[in-house]
Amino acid sequence: MIDNEAAARAWLVDALGADRTALERLECLVAMLAEENQRQNLVARASLDHVWQRHIVDSAQLLSVSRGTTVGEGAWLDLGTGAGFPGLVIAAMQPTREVVLVDSRRLRTEWLARAADALGLDRVRVVLSKVEDLPTRAHAVISARAFAPLERLLSLSARFSTSQTLWLLPKGAKARHELQELCKGWRHTFHVEQSLTDAAAGVLVGHLLGAPTTNDTAQVRNSTTGHPARKGARP
Repeated sequence: MIDNEAAARAWLVDALGADRTALERLECLVAMLAEENQRQNLVARASLDHVWQRHIVDSAQLLSVSRGTTVGEGAWLDLGTGAGFPGLVIAAMQPTREVVLVDSRRLRTEWLARAADALGLDRVRVVLSKVEDLPTRAHAVISARAFAPLERLLSLSARFSTSQTLWLLPKGAKARHELQELCKGWRHTFHVEQSLTDAAAGVLVGHLLGAPTTNDTAQVRNSTTGHPARKGARP
């Protein structure tokens, strides 16, 4: 478990092979974050004392939980990116990958655009939009950190996914619970990976294979209301 700033920095080099240029980009991001946080509440102020552990490595660990992220190819969609976690960190580590950062708050997207420009990340695209209003397009990787409960997140975002899309969803302490509560109609290969930065947290990793059908939805509704699932069925 990575539990201090020195260990966090060392992990980036030892586990992900971060070179001097990547570390310089991350140093710049950390400095810009601290400065901007005085103008708008990007992250909890107390978390800046542990920024490499709480935000940088907590984001970068998504590059280690699945082999599908190590290649650095294919568009990465980060929903509700906020201060750029995990998407901006991913872009700093893999600058040749297209990374799409989506947030519905103008001040956040303006900050993201400035940060991406300062870090020289010309493959980053910042989008000011609600997820519901995004044009449909398939992506290689989809991430979302503390954006929405799993059921709602999938309902909003399944249209950006194919069966080959890798989903990486940091879910904190609710990871296993949200996966267990997911409607049975969702066909997927999701599992929980232990977070490297928080012993109580997990990351949902996997592929989405299909959405619930109308019949699946009806069965769930009937099971929760106590009504029979089909006409003529015994109570």
